[in-house]
Amino acid sequence: MNNEVIITCALTGAGDTVGRSPHVPVTPEQIAASAVEAAAAGAAVVHIHVRDPETGAPSRDPKLYAETVARIKDTGTDVIINLTAGMGGDLVLDADQPLEKGALPGTDLVGGLERLPHVEDLLPDICTLDCGSLNFGDNLYISTPEMLRKGAKRIQELGVRPELEIFDTGQLWFAKQLHAEGLLDDPTVFQLCMGIPWGAPADPGVLQSMVNMLPEGAQWASFALGRMQMPWVAQSILLGGNVRVGLEDNLYLSKGVKATNGQLVERAVQVTELLGASVATPDQARARLGLKPRG
Repeated sequence: MNNEVIITCALTGAGDTVGRSPHVPVTPEQIAASAVEAAAAGAAVVHIHVRDPETGAPSRDPKLYAETVARIKDTGTDVIINLTAGMGGDLVLDADQPLEKGALPGTDLVGGLERLPHVEDLLPDICTLDCGSLNFGDNLYISTPEMLRKGAKRIQELGVRPELEIFDTGQLWFAKQLHAEGLLDDPTVFQLCMGIPWGAPADPGVLQSMVNMLPEGAQWASFALGRMQMPWVAQSILLGGNVRVGLEDNLYLSKGVKATNGQLVERAVQVTELLGASVATPDQARARLGLKPRG
């Protein structure tokens, strides 16, 4: 069991959730305010995507990241910044004529280094590295071994800690290969992502097997989607891990009750403390994750 739990709040994500809840933040101002709310509730880390302020669609615009991060820092809030670097891997194909018709609307596919300009500019504490290709719902997410090697090397050169996003066991295998090749520094930081169709299912036995595969000394967290979010807080803590909650993964506090990010973090704090564990402060999390002290 983990007795000092790092809580991450994934604030908005890239899913089609804006029209499903009024609490999903869209603009840099809203995302920053939600980050401050989550930190006040007990989150040591905030995981940030950005969205087009006009449409709510997911975006890779570095200016939106810069504004969001600046707004958080301007408040003086002590929280670890974790920026996604997973955008730019979406490939939509025609099932019957994929080569003839090529990439269809909805595709946003760029190379590994082209997914990092905001990381280059802002040098966050953490950025994500999605560790493999996946049937992601009805579409395809592309992250080839060479894309990952190039991305991991550049993130290492920047001195940013990669959070290794693992959606299935083969991706965990490859992440360990990156470490063996010297492209990941210790401590390695893993996020085990459960319940995303069609990756690893939200099954306790699957989580246990993935935990058993982790390299020695790794720091890890896991999450599951929807109604499994809070049960997964307990699953993770009992198996020795940290936790992630937030509107990226779940819109509800209880059946029919739409949540805010702050409320989801508060609930995760309650679960943590009921299990007899404590919630890590940002400084404690920095020490555990091998991050630089707050500047």
